[in-house]
Amino acid sequence: MTTKEAIKAEIDKMSEEELNDLYALVKRFVESKGTGKKQSIMEKLREIQFDGPEDFAANLDLYLSGEKHEEPGVR
Repeated sequence: MTTKEAIKAEIDKMSEEELNDLYALVKRFVESKGTGKKQSIMEKLREIQFDGPEDFAANLDLYLSGEKHEEPGVR
């Protein structure tokens, strides 16, 4: 059995919801391969997601020194 046949056999066993999840995964995989060109540093940086306080950039020194802390539940 080839890899393609094995994949098709597994796909035939999946529910519609699982197929939707698999499709999203495959789509992201294909998009990440793109045209074969490497991502620039700016493209990679745009993908970074940061979850922190709204004033983090303005008060970075205070957060790093420990003088200021994120308040739980405040966004």
